[in-house]
Amino acid sequence: MDIKAKVKSLPLVSGVYLMKDSSGQVIYVGKAVSLRKRVQSYFRRSKSVQSKTDLLVAQIKEIDYIETNSEAEALILEASLIKKYDPKFNVELRDDKSYPYIEFNGEDFPRVSVQRPSVKKKSSVYYGPYVNPRLIREALNIIRKIFRFRTCDPFPKKECLDYHIGLCDAPCIGQISKKEYKKNIRHVRLILEGKKDVLYRGLRKEMEEYSRSREFEKAAKVRDQLRAIGALYSGTKDVNYYKEAEQLQRALQLPRLPERIETFDISNIMGNQAVGSMVSFLNGKPDKQNYRRFKIKEVEGIDDFKMIAEIVRRRYRRLKNEGKAYPDLIVIDGGKGQLMAACHELRKLNVDIPIVSLAKREELLFLPKKRDAIRLPLNSLGLKLIQRTRDEAHRFAVTYHRKLRHKGMLLK
Repeated sequence: MDIKAKVKSLPLVSGVYLMKDSSGQVIYVGKAVSLRKRVQSYFRRSKSVQSKTDLLVAQIKEIDYIETNSEAEALILEASLIKKYDPKFNVELRDDKSYPYIEFNGEDFPRVSVQRPSVKKKSSVYYGPYVNPRLIREALNIIRKIFRFRTCDPFPKKECLDYHIGLCDAPCIGQISKKEYKKNIRHVRLILEGKKDVLYRGLRKEMEEYSRSREFEKAAKVRDQLRAIGALYSGTKDVNYYKEAEQLQRALQLPRLPERIETFDISNIMGNQAVGSMVSFLNGKPDKQNYRRFKIKEVEGIDDFKMIAEIVRRRYRRLKNEGKAYPDLIVIDGGKGQLMAACHELRKLNVDIPIVSLAKREELLFLPKKRDAIRLPLNSLGLKLIQRTRDEAHRFAVTYHRKLRHKGMLLK
């Protein structure tokens, strides 16, 4: 495939890209919030004199990529791949700037810190360099809330504020053993190396062992660590959202965590000026830039099934034609009938997206291939997440409908 055609085929998701020369050697590794947009930026002609980026582009013969769930995960994976391949342009494109590393020093209870070392210590372990100091400090702060470690220098003789706010287990006063502390450090290093599957397996095994030995408090702590790691990799620092999404994923048997949810609703009075709405939630919060409003154009009279079909068809036909990313879950406000109308349109478009409908009166969930409805407990976190999106879609639809009615009355 021609290299520019390959670039156009890259997905619009976060990830890491690996640029290779004619011999197949990795010459540059980078991360991106949107792989296609970031890589395309390299191929825009420079108006100034030839830059190091131009020299890089001239040598690119192949581009590989790895999708990630978030920019934080991409940052972590980028650093581990740079360490693995040592690409020459990752060095040359720094313009001799001093970029930070994460340092694990060689003490009995290793200190973890962000450093710009002029000379690396033999007793320390380093990760990096990271070209975005702000982002790596932010990622490290999130990781520290999951697996606590010390950042103080020198090693203190009494506990500091970090211990009291839950960021350190105070090895200085013997609140954690050397073995347990080093286990925390090992987990942190697995995250930085991008080995999340190894970390998940180890923690799940540990949680099961605690449960079997009836050490339920320790099992709950490990469970919370697993959830927090999931929040990190899903691109959100909100562990409560991750709990909601994790529960919803299990209840609906979704293939992946529902980070982006798009929810549809219809508003009309006796079929007059019928409108549809679609709201988008990202990591449990409204993403208002991606809200959409629809005037119903193809349906006369009152037919909610056909109206839902129309707006679903228009939405995903457009995304498909534009090559844009689909959501992780579609939610339809309504019962089985509305759900099947939407599913019919997705099948005609040959678009495969998990979909569910929520019926208002009894708050029942319907899935395409299940005959019976799913009834989640009313205090279920997963149900509350879907209800928030449904209520927002309803509010958005009613607001748009009122606006059109008011405009119509003014014109009379």
